[in-house]
Amino acid sequence: MSEHRRKPPQPQGGGRAAGRRGQSGSSPGSRAAPRGTTGSPSDSYGSDSYGSGGEERPYGSRTEARRAAQRSTGGRRRAADEGPGGRRGGPGGSTGPGRGRGRATAPAKKRFIDYPRYDKDGWHRWVPSWKLVTGLFIGFVGSLVAMVGVGYAMVSIPSENDAAKSQNNVYYWANGERMVATGTGVNRQNVTIDQIPEAMQWAVISAENKSFYQDSGVDPMGIARALVNMARGGQTQGGSTITQQYVKNTYLSQDQTLTRKFTEMFISIKVGTKLTKQQILQGYLNTSYYGRGAYGIQAAAQTYFGVDAVKLSPSQCAFLAALLKGPTYYDPAGNQDIDKAASPGANRKRSEERWSWILGEMHKDKRITDQEYQTAIKAYPKPQGRKATKGMTGQISYLADTAKKYVLAHSDISETQFDRGGYQIYTTFDKKNVEALTAAVKKIQKQRLDPKTREKDKYVQFGAASVVPNDGAIVALYGGAGYENNHFTNNADTQGVPVGSTWKPFVLAAAMKYGTYETNPEGLSPLAKYNGDDNLKVRRPDGSYFLNKDQSIFRQRNESDHAWGYITLRKAMEQSINTPFVQLGVDVGMTHVRDVAKAAGILPNTMSVDLNPSFAIGTSTPSAIRMADAYATFAASGKQADPYSVTGVKKDGQDVPGFAKPKRTQAIPSDVANNVTDTLENVIQNGTGQNAKALGRTAAGKTGTTDSNKSAWFVGYTPQLSTSVAMFRENPKDHELLSMNGTAGVESIHGGDIPTLVWTEYMKAALKGKSDSPFPPAEDIGKIADEAGAPSPTPSAVITPSETPSETPSASPSETVTSPSPTPSDTCNNLNWKCDTTGGQDGGTTDGGVTTSPTPTDTSGTTRGNGNGGNNIFGGQTG
Repeated sequence: MSEHRRKPPQPQGGGRAAGRRGQSGSSPGSRAAPRGTTGSPSDSYGSDSYGSGGEERPYGSRTEARRAAQRSTGGRRRAADEGPGGRRGGPGGSTGPGRGRGRATAPAKKRFIDYPRYDKDGWHRWVPSWKLVTGLFIGFVGSLVAMVGVGYAMVSIPSENDAAKSQNNVYYWANGERMVATGTGVNRQNVTIDQIPEAMQWAVISAENKSFYQDSGVDPMGIARALVNMARGGQTQGGSTITQQYVKNTYLSQDQTLTRKFTEMFISIKVGTKLTKQQILQGYLNTSYYGRGAYGIQAAAQTYFGVDAVKLSPSQCAFLAALLKGPTYYDPAGNQDIDKAASPGANRKRSEERWSWILGEMHKDKRITDQEYQTAIKAYPKPQGRKATKGMTGQISYLADTAKKYVLAHSDISETQFDRGGYQIYTTFDKKNVEALTAAVKKIQKQRLDPKTREKDKYVQFGAASVVPNDGAIVALYGGAGYENNHFTNNADTQGVPVGSTWKPFVLAAAMKYGTYETNPEGLSPLAKYNGDDNLKVRRPDGSYFLNKDQSIFRQRNESDHAWGYITLRKAMEQSINTPFVQLGVDVGMTHVRDVAKAAGILPNTMSVDLNPSFAIGTSTPSAIRMADAYATFAASGKQADPYSVTGVKKDGQDVPGFAKPKRTQAIPSDVANNVTDTLENVIQNGTGQNAKALGRTAAGKTGTTDSNKSAWFVGYTPQLSTSVAMFRENPKDHELLSMNGTAGVESIHGGDIPTLVWTEYMKAALKGKSDSPFPPAEDIGKIADEAGAPSPTPSAVITPSETPSETPSASPSETVTSPSPTPSDTCNNLNWKCDTTGGQDGGTTDGGVTTSPTPTDTSGTTRGNGNGGNNIFGGQTG
């Protein structure tokens, strides 16, 4: 071991401690003198002895050396400061010889910023002086004033004329060709304040900024709220004063940033000092958005009332002022294409309430006389209907509408920003396909409908959409007669038309994936048999039956009273028989049916909330676009991609983010999807969709007709294209669906009739020149577990031709039954609790369904036809 690490031997006599005790005196009670005052080497930290050698050790440790250095430095400082008598600061000082260790003194020269403070000890050193606090405050205020001054000098006053410059939004076809250019410049014209009625001026002041003529134009609290909201990750709030709102209208950048908010504040301050209140009010009314593409009070007056702004009445002024709250929700015409909550009825109610309130505020503020108020409040000023803008005619209007909705939903662009123009929108729409779909609708309309001579042919509408499987691109749609014909609802994207039996494939897919409560977790085969007879009771898994509101047993109806007996699910799909799928849905679980539909692409908010038995046969109301997309999932062997209509958006030459192609997912097992396709191929070959055989190529599809014959559907697909066609009648006044019984001169309209004809006509043109590709083969799937009560198979039992894909079309219902099938009563006995021949047992309740639906014994609304139709107490859809 090295010498310097060896522990030195302790000196005789007890070492340094003993030495110090000896130096302190013999008296036990005497106090020891401080080190360094006795003159003994053992008193000092700086000396010791190594045993008998007496070798001097400079310091006992690094710590002692550091302390000695500090004492030495302190001593020198004290010497410099001490005066006569050995005391710091001269006579009377408090520091003298013999006081032991002293504190370090301050440097001779003070620092510019005395922090920590030089002449304080302990925590007092960290308490800033009043001079420092005052200096910092003055510096902060001065910097703030300088920043405001610089900001004020750098911003310029906005011009309402610059904001009114016309910019178009340009839409392009899928091949890059220009489709249409539409913008707001054609619907904008500035007017001077003398052309704006005083009633209009006071309407916005009373409603939005009562202190307009007294305030500075900036609301500090409003700005603070906006900044706090932005810091929390939310959207900034709009301007709180008319001045701030005018600046917001004219400030072209809409980025939600602190920079923009402060810039707006500086502009507002400058506007408030440089412009008169009349100029500010004029600018605000000329730059505000009133909906329907109308910017400025003059455009709004023409759009809603067909008059110049100067001729507006006080009542009309209050109506237009109400729109400034948000035209999407206060335009009585409705804006359900933007938000489903903005229905015509809801918007009318909101508009009328705010209109009335604004008139009341104007009267309370004494801006209109009692007589003017009484005249204005008498009747709500009904605005004129929407009008087509330049270029927005035919299907172009619906294509642009669909693309606009997609842009707003997939970016941070607001509707107001979008309507200002300047965007290039690249769509997925194929011009030839769009034209082919329009031609198909018009051709079948002309052949089958005559609204001039048949009352029931009036108000018939169509909606259709075409989607690419395995991709999701919307290549074509039919939204209606066009804006130029006052049809502003996009029927391809409307929600509210029940889909009927086109929902049944989701029930079958759920059964094959999840099985029933008896086979779970093993799936069910499409060759499993269920009772297809009419007027059957629907059992719950516990054996009880669903009940009507009056506690009577609910019975499911079919289109006809034909006694089908126990048939395979494949056959039930072929002939679109209701009773097997209603019971199957209950056995599988309606939540499973809902989950499969959602996975395929149906939006949850378009599904029926009531998961009662009728849910299995189409009470939900998805759009034609979503139905085409969901069936495209079957066509792609279970791979789902959300429908999309826009591939890219540009603004000022820069790409707007958010428009990547939707990702594909394996939403449904491939063997399940392929078996659904195989079953739906049979629907076209041998069932209710035989009109689609005229396509002359591989195809699969399903017909659908709803309760009271209010809508009819056909949704079908090939490997290349999935298309849905909806047909319905609608009251133009209240938009309620009307029955199509008697339409086209027939007793009832079914999905296999006119909708299928339109589908076939379009698909012929859209697929012309494309190969006839087969679908992937369907492998055997699931367990053949028949419904309780089905006859047990005998050794000689075989699957009849009608149960195979190669079966021939049924000439009539009676010819489809190859052998007598027992009815439930033939196979029920006292040991089978799931069968009932005496009216069933009282177990469970139901909400009874839609009250307008007929009771089980009321057949007044029952439809007739080739397997598509019927009614039930739950308001369910059939066919």
